Amino acid sequence: MTAAHLAAPVPAPQSAGTIVRQLFHHAWPILIAQVLSMCMMIADTVIAGRYGTNDLAGVAIGSSFYISVIMLLAGTLQAIAPTVAHHVGAGRHGEIGPALQQGFWLAAMLAVPGVGVMLAPGALLQLAEVPPGVAGKAAAYLAATAAGLPALLFYRAFYAFNNAVGRPRALMAISAIVTAVHVPLAWALTNGKFGLPELGGTGCGVSTAIINWLSLLCGLTYLLRNPAYRRYRIFADWQPPRPAELGKLLRLGVPMGLSTFVDISSFTLIAILVARLGIETVAGHRVIANFTGLIYMLPLALSIATLVLVGQASGAHDWGRARLTARVGLSLTAACAVVIGVLLWLLREPLIGLSTTDPAVQGVALGLVVYLCLYQGFDGIQTVAAHALRGYKVTLLPMVLHTVCFWGIGLSGGYWLSFHAPWRAGAPSVAGFWEGCVVATIAASLLFGALLRSVAGRSDGAAAARG
Repeated sequence: MTAAHLAAPVPAPQSAGTIVRQLFHHAWPILIAQVLSMCMMIADTVIAGRYGTNDLAGVAIGSSFYISVIMLLAGTLQAIAPTVAHHVGAGRHGEIGPALQQGFWLAAMLAVPGVGVMLAPGALLQLAEVPPGVAGKAAAYLAATAAGLPALLFYRAFYAFNNAVGRPRALMAISAIVTAVHVPLAWALTNGKFGLPELGGTGCGVSTAIINWLSLLCGLTYLLRNPAYRRYRIFADWQPPRPAELGKLLRLGVPMGLSTFVDISSFTLIAILVARLGIETVAGHRVIANFTGLIYMLPLALSIATLVLVGQASGAHDWGRARLTARVGLSLTAACAVVIGVLLWLLREPLIGLSTTDPAVQGVALGLVVYLCLYQGFDGIQTVAAHALRGYKVTLLPMVLHTVCFWGIGLSGGYWLSFHAPWRAGAPSVAGFWEGCVVATIAASLLFGALLRSVAGRSDGAAAARG
């Protein structure tokens, strides 16, 4: 199947096998693009960790803050994906270019508060009682990455659009280019090689800002030069900000952004909240968090593909295809999770050894692997279910459920389990946060599964009533 087939209204598939092929066709380039992006974060951990433990802790805390902010803003821009996918499914090609234009305007608006937050992390770092030396390195890292935030948001608008029209291979190619640039550049800036200044962990942040602008340049070049986009007239008849259209994107996107922020921040903020337990604990948590992020790329790729295909089917009012796509996406994710969990447990020691040479950090990380094996499976299931709901343009109630599960159970419950549980009196442990995360993902899987069945059922019922 070519990208052109995906970009046109898709006829109803006849079997689950057809859906599987469509999902994998769309998901594998996204998976590679996401893995390459995650590899850059892992490279930052390795580069900073080998430079110094304090720099590793600074990058761990700074990147946790950075990811939380990015996921809130970029998650809001994900409203472009179901909006464009519905236009594709309905054959409204004249509406696709204007939708992306409004997405670019929204990215520009979100960049202003985003940069401001990145430049002022002091209050949060003080609240988390981050040691002054580590806090300074984290703040320097954030200041460097802030310079690339506007470019990243514009690129994420392009990213959402490109997925929705069924052309994910371009995203894979761009990720390969920027990863090839980032890894050696971050290493050189951290260690002062090739005549560049020695910046320590901040060098990873400077390199991140540079490759964000490179990503945007690649994306815009692709939009301008690829003839497949001409019918969308993306840069012709450029429209100013349209409050009504921006309002629609915000009503759809703000709950998506908040859901993503709650999901990610409930996890990444652990690095800040456990800073008082010492830099070895922070670093050990970061090692496992990197594996979590890398593994998450597979269900995320399937989730994005599910969102797009459910959105296209919904735009075409083919509710049977939408329901089957969601079901197949969930089944594939569950099967993959079982295989990954077994491999993680069997290979835990060599995998941890690749990430750090510090015995204390290795000990912390090895103690968390069992939680990682459980967490990744349930997290993948809830992620696919949440993205399928986005394909139906259902985002508000999922945001509420995300908040209850991941802030109420995961973060708050994990804090109590780590610092106040009776069995940990006098011996707080980061394991409590992981226990909270596992319980939260189990609850989210059950709740999102029930909501998805309800939404799909109502859509089928409405279609039957009209028929």
